[in-house]
Amino acid sequence: MEWSAAFVMTEQAGTHEHAPVMLEEVIDGLAIKPQGAYIDGTFGRGGHSDAILSRLGPQGRLLIIDRDPTAVAHARDRFGADQRVSIVQGSFGDMDVFCRRLGLAGAVDGILLDLGVSSPQLDDAQRGFSFRRSGPLDMRMDPSAGESAAQWLARAEEQEIAAVLRDYGEEKFAGRIARAIVVQRAQQPLQTTGELAELIARAVPTRERSKDPATRSFQAIRIFINRELDELQRALASVIDLLAPSGRLVVLSFHSLEDRIVKRFMREAERGPQLPRWIPLPAAAYAPPLRRVGKSRRAGEAETRTNPRARSAVLRIAERTEH
Repeated sequence: MEWSAAFVMTEQAGTHEHAPVMLEEVIDGLAIKPQGAYIDGTFGRGGHSDAILSRLGPQGRLLIIDRDPTAVAHARDRFGADQRVSIVQGSFGDMDVFCRRLGLAGAVDGILLDLGVSSPQLDDAQRGFSFRRSGPLDMRMDPSAGESAAQWLARAEEQEIAAVLRDYGEEKFAGRIARAIVVQRAQQPLQTTGELAELIARAVPTRERSKDPATRSFQAIRIFINRELDELQRALASVIDLLAPSGRLVVLSFHSLEDRIVKRFMREAERGPQLPRWIPLPAAAYAPPLRRVGKSRRAGEAETRTNPRARSAVLRIAERTEH
């Protein structure tokens, strides 16, 4: 679903308001301690960060991370003067590096990962995330780094394009779309989101109910260009070493591939090391480092009614054990 975002935009008195998805559930899941240290790994426009800070005391700390330079600039404007806040432009996949620099490794009381693309990114045609608004075919979270979607589509082999659309977008017409892209670029490379969306619409022979034919492909290309699943895997690999005992990991996923990775990580961490019992090791060596807190949760009916972008959200929570 293209609306894998943490925010909805509503018109109020001529201004746009960004409402974070499942705010109460997220804050409840973090179990915030006034003197604790927390990480918002995907700042976006700061709805979750604002709620965290409102519950922190003078000694509390919040590390804000975002790849998007626009989001980072917004964070600095909004929270830069707050002595409790550290702001970093980068990927949450590197949060272990940032935490070590700040002396927070093993002392973090809560980590929030709000995955996907934010509403401001979708609504800005110049960012190239949305098939509903024609703009440059970019799709990078950080427009200054890496290869744009247009550059990749102009050089990638047909088989690679098809694999990305199939693996990251679960697009059943991946082969047809990839072939159409290769044929088109032989005449003129794709440069705008509108051109790509139109090409996909022509290539796809059938339509899913209530879903634009470009939805899956745009999602797949965005995930690939930004290495989103790789960044998630790297972040999860560092969680256990970063969290203090009883520290919480809270993850909002908006796509089945993301949620599958998070679910598997939490389940395996809760099982603990699978070592042969005949190995003479202390009991702590077998102890699970995390325990899941409750079952997965979804946004309530009232929220999804006012915020369609919350419909695909899945919230999972885990807690660091004492071992």
